[in-house]
Amino acid sequence: MANETNKNAPINQIIVGDSLLVLKSLCNNSVDLTITSPPYYQQRDYNNGINGIGNEDSIEEYIDNILKVFFECVRVTKDTGTVVFNLGDKYLDNGLTMLPYKFAIKAIESKKVFLVNQLVWHKLNPTPRQDKRKLIPSTEPFFIFAKSKNYHFDLDSYLDYSCESQTKKKVTNKLGKKYFDLIEKSDLTEVQKENAKQALKEAILSVHNGEIDSFRMKIKGIHKEAYGGMSGGRNNQIRHDGFTIIRITGNKLKKDLIESPVEITKDNPHPAVYPLYIIQELIKLLSKQNDLVLDPFCGSGTTCLAAKNLKRNYLGIEINPLYVKLANERLLKADFGQELFL
Repeated sequence: MANETNKNAPINQIIVGDSLLVLKSLCNNSVDLTITSPPYYQQRDYNNGINGIGNEDSIEEYIDNILKVFFECVRVTKDTGTVVFNLGDKYLDNGLTMLPYKFAIKAIESKKVFLVNQLVWHKLNPTPRQDKRKLIPSTEPFFIFAKSKNYHFDLDSYLDYSCESQTKKKVTNKLGKKYFDLIEKSDLTEVQKENAKQALKEAILSVHNGEIDSFRMKIKGIHKEAYGGMSGGRNNQIRHDGFTIIRITGNKLKKDLIESPVEITKDNPHPAVYPLYIIQELIKLLSKQNDLVLDPFCGSGTTCLAAKNLKRNYLGIEINPLYVKLANERLLKADFGQELFL
């Protein structure tokens, strides 16, 4: 059942339409948390020919269009809520444009919001660009904006793996279950399956013992190879052993840095899926159970998936009906009530 305070906004659905137009139909202060990642500037054809943000002729026009949507998000988000935007930079002939920061500066110069944090996403599997005169980009910002000093902020829930009873529950009942199922369904040899299960058990034990915060597993034939199939250490492991495990270490201090690989699951055709792991952590940090989480650029539904898994309500907006279908299919197939990693 939806909160009384959320009665003016649709609940637990994904709306097909232009983000700006749909947002204008929502009432003021009807959303508890907005979290999204707009299409990056001239990066990919996200919308399969459908006209939308990201195809502008100039950086200035792109930022202006993003800000129009952003300020509508600010309007519909409560004073106790926050607005989180993730943007990627763009390298043109004259170098990096600093696009995300130009957007953030304009947002705070409006005086409608202030910047709580710039959370840095450190990609564990960045795309290796073969350029000997530039370093490989491996970070992106998530900007956390608030409208007032009364914003919800549950620091104890963010990256919380310290509770022994909670950790044991994950280890015995939930953590890694999906990976065990995927190993059984895979085309690995029996020897590779046994090796994969043993490695998975060791990773789960490392989480249980507090040696790592979490892990990700890639299985041959189930997940895409790292870096689009280019050669590398993890790809060699996948090809030789049939799997690889990415161990994610953490820090007890709650810093403005979070590590996670880029999501590249084989069965998700969306070209730019941001990490479910990071979105879950942000939702835990910035909202409560039964709150309403909005994503105006819903894509393949990662925000909605994370919100539902954490017992929040969700509202997605997406211009491409194919992605709406994909997002709804993901929501139907997901095994909720456990930490989702895929």
